Amino acid sequence: MSKLSVPQMAVDRTVVNYHRLQMQLASLPWYSLAQVNWPNDYPYRPLVNFQIAHDNQHIFIHFSVEEKFVKAQHVRSNEAVYEDSCVEFFISFDAGAHYYNLEFNVLGTGLIAYGSTIRAERTRLSAERIEEVAVATTVTSQAGAKSWGSIWTIPIAVFEYTAIASLQGLSVHGNFYKCGDTLPEPHFLSWAAIESPKPNFHLPEFFAEIGFE
Repeated sequence: MSKLSVPQMAVDRTVVNYHRLQMQLASLPWYSLAQVNWPNDYPYRPLVNFQIAHDNQHIFIHFSVEEKFVKAQHVRSNEAVYEDSCVEFFISFDAGAHYYNLEFNVLGTGLIAYGSTIRAERTRLSAERIEEVAVATTVTSQAGAKSWGSIWTIPIAVFEYTAIASLQGLSVHGNFYKCGDTLPEPHFLSWAAIESPKPNFHLPEFFAEIGFE
């Protein structure tokens, strides 16, 4: 997969409102989470796309989702949000040796952890730190079809185990995901393809290069 280039742009963050942020990000290109990595066991593919930008001190990610079922059970930080309708962003600043997994459900409830691929060595961030990520969401149901959007504003302070003064010029590695582990039709989509016998997003060897302009 070719390198993903993240443009730099000024975004008004004074009001966390989905539609206001959506309009500001409207000119950005869309990327698809089109990889159905385990088609025999989990063939369902919701329609999921994302946009991404930065302003040196924040990363902005806009996810757009269309799926049959929407579930929102978890309401506290660091709960199992991946069981709900959930979108995720994993990012590594050291070529995959360590990485952050940022996971938010349709309500904006988040789970963030950091460490290596050894699960016992991964550390979950505090609820206070996770809640520094501003999340604006919207949900629509029309004629039985459900769609939702989520816009994240991630301050670089969230990456508390990494010394970052500015995002400009950084080259990192990462991937984007959509899951719903306990939905009527579980699914595990990604932006960059994953080769694994069973669903597993915690495989940084399949992260793609992401460059911040």
